[in-house]
Parts: sequence; C-alpha cells; structure tokens
Amino acid sequence: MKRIYLDVCCLNRPFDDQSIDRIHLESEAIMLILKRLESVEWTWISSTVIDHEVDQTPDCERKRRVKTLLSSAHQVVLLTEEIIRRGVEIKQLGFGSYDALHIASAEAGEADVVLTTDDKLIRLAMRHLWEIRVSVSDPLQWLQEEMHHG
Repeated sequence: MKRIYLDVCCLNRPFDDQSIDRIHLESEAIMLILKRLESVEWTWISSTVIDHEVDQTPDCERKRRVKTLLSSAHQVVLLTEEIIRRGVEIKQLGFGSYDALHIASAEAGEADVVLTTDDKLIRLAMRHLWEIRVSVSDPLQWLQEEMHHG
C-alpha cells in the first residue's frame, strides 16, 4: 500500500485560482489522490509540521478548509528531536526549513513519496536523490505514473 505525504502547497492547491490550467490540473490530481486516500487504497501520512505551517495561513477560511482536509489523514508524525536533527541535515543540502522538516517527517513516517506543487523543491530533491530517503514528486506526474503502472 502506498504511503503518501502531501505538503502544504498540495493541500492548498484546490483552493487556488482554478482559471490557470496548471493549477486546475494539479487540483484535479490532488482531488483524485484524496479520493483514493479516503477509500483507504493508500495511506495518508501527515505531520505536526504540516499542522504548524497551516496554522500560519493568514486567510481564516482557507486555513479552515485545509484543516478539514487534514482531519482525514491516517497517520500524523509527531515532531521529535530525531526529526529536527534530520531536518537540519536536509536543510544543509539547500532546502528551506519547512521543506527539510517535511522531508524528515515523511522519512520518519516511512512515506513512499512527498507530493508537492513546488517546482524548486522537486528540482532540489532530484539533485539530492541519494541524500534523502523519500521520493519527491508533483501530484499530476505521480498520479499519471501510478495509474499507468498501478
């Protein structure tokens, strides 16, 4: 069973401006992934790092909507000293603080993939394939591959 970690930009995507083709396609992919997670075909790994980042959302309605989505996660990885240490190692590779902690949390939760709509994060993860222990992909490409191979 696939174990999936959705980062905050993925969780926000369905609430972004849908008039932009890329955003609309990514939103559709995320909604399909959420549907599969809901039917328990896959396991949704979340984290307290995600909770903390969502709490920083200035738009109260968007924050409420994202928290509603998050309430369906199957597992929540709690932030530990070990995850913080691993996050520091990952940050030293050039990742931002939240991204490093998301990757460390996904690793600790034994996720198969971190899904993100952040192109810069995906490119950086590709450059450091051997240093991180979880794959990082965009939801549309990942879903297409899963449908093709699954």
